[in-house]
Amino acid sequence: MIDSTIPPPDGSTPVRPATTPSPSPSPSISDIRTERRRLIESIRALRRLLDGRRSFELADRRRLNREARDRGRAEAAHGRSLQRIHEKQARKERSLTRRLNGLDGKRQSQERQALAVLRRESVERTLRGSRLTASEVNGIGSGLVRALRAQGISTAADFKRVSWGKAPNGKGGEVLYIHRTHGGKIHINGIGEHRGRPLMEWRRAAVARAEARAPRELPPDERHRIAEIIETERTRLRTELSEAPRTAEAARAEALRLHTEALARLTTAEREAARLAAERRSEFDAMAERLLVHQAELSAHVDQYGDVGRRVRRAQSRALRPAPATPASPTLPAIPAPRTPNAPHTRHMQAASHAPQAPHVPIRPRVDLTKTGSNTGPGPTPALPAAAPVPGVRASLGWLLPILYFGLTAVVGVGELGDNTAPVGLMIASRLLALAATAELLRLWIPRRNWRTPGPMPSGTGPQAFGVFLALTAGGMFADEKSDVFTAACVVSVLAALLLVIGTGLRMNVAQRARGRGGNPSP
Repeated sequence: MIDSTIPPPDGSTPVRPATTPSPSPSPSISDIRTERRRLIESIRALRRLLDGRRSFELADRRRLNREARDRGRAEAAHGRSLQRIHEKQARKERSLTRRLNGLDGKRQSQERQALAVLRRESVERTLRGSRLTASEVNGIGSGLVRALRAQGISTAADFKRVSWGKAPNGKGGEVLYIHRTHGGKIHINGIGEHRGRPLMEWRRAAVARAEARAPRELPPDERHRIAEIIETERTRLRTELSEAPRTAEAARAEALRLHTEALARLTTAEREAARLAAERRSEFDAMAERLLVHQAELSAHVDQYGDVGRRVRRAQSRALRPAPATPASPTLPAIPAPRTPNAPHTRHMQAASHAPQAPHVPIRPRVDLTKTGSNTGPGPTPALPAAAPVPGVRASLGWLLPILYFGLTAVVGVGELGDNTAPVGLMIASRLLALAATAELLRLWIPRRNWRTPGPMPSGTGPQAFGVFLALTAGGMFADEKSDVFTAACVVSVLAALLLVIGTGLRMNVAQRARGRGGNPSP
């Protein structure tokens, strides 16, 4: 073969002449349609898979709501347990303090009881020593004395009284019965009213002598024994009172440990669910990217080979529709842990604060499912939850009495009992005033009984409630037509007005102090 390359005269590298590549054979129309149908089917399959993304996002938002609800329930259970521990400690301390304060009275009571027992035993010994003889009782001879001894009555301690009753055989009139000390009664023939009276006089005289000889003070050894018992009881109660805070702190530490374990379990489950959700979301993102790649390939194929038929044209127009917008991820800002309550409310939680704490886990707020859409994000960030409840002093159950009274008055009114008929204006005004008082007391009392928001009733509520009570009472007195109580009604009205003014002033002072501190005024 002859090389056609001719070297140039200057000796440089010879240049080969360029060769024209042979054109590739164009695909047939059936191959073009097959390739285009393949791309269209791939796009359809990806679209069907991507249609499940909306339901996945909704399920993931429900999961976030469920996790927030479970975490809120755990916090609520922890708050209830702390409240129960606080109330149990307060009840125990009150009981022990009351028993300690009553030990002095208990000592005096035991000394009185011991002295009574000592005197009773002395009287019984003396009465057992007072033997019944014929010379001691007038009118009772030796025969009656022997008859009494045969029936078990030989001393003044063997019987206690005499009474009249029917004869044992049911015949004749009434006879005299002698009642034994240990139960039962006997009748001795020959002892009637004339002999029964001297017998009782003799016993009363014996009892008087025995009581006069009985000791009137406890012996020193007995007083010392009672004092030792009281001191032992005092020491035991003081020990229990000093152990009550430690017991409560141990219970709080145990409640905190259980709460920490519950939060750790919730955190582990949340992290696993978040990991699975992230993997699923990345799969949807990858499918969306593949969908865009296939749409680009289909567009290039259409540009290169043009139209291949009406049926394929309709399918490719549907396949080239814009991909659905990707829903925004429901990632929400984390919520910091609740603030530590102030010192007056957390004195009982100081020991529990040294217990091992769980790692800080952000709490996700609830997500509004109505904000979910294919083109919308998660919506505005929900409000942060309130701080965790702390144990406190709840409003007293005694406020139920004025609430029930005002509620009943709102139904029956004042000055309408019996035959009285109150004026129409008083009927309406009294019911409205009682209804307003009932609503206000319920508004103040119910939140302060809740373990989430415990607290005492606002200062001034008592004078206001009593003032309303006196005002309703004065209205009923003014409406009374049968008795002259006008002066008393005026006095009661003045007292009601003064109490209402005092209560309102106290409420306003509390609200002003709260605003001065920059907090919300107490209702």
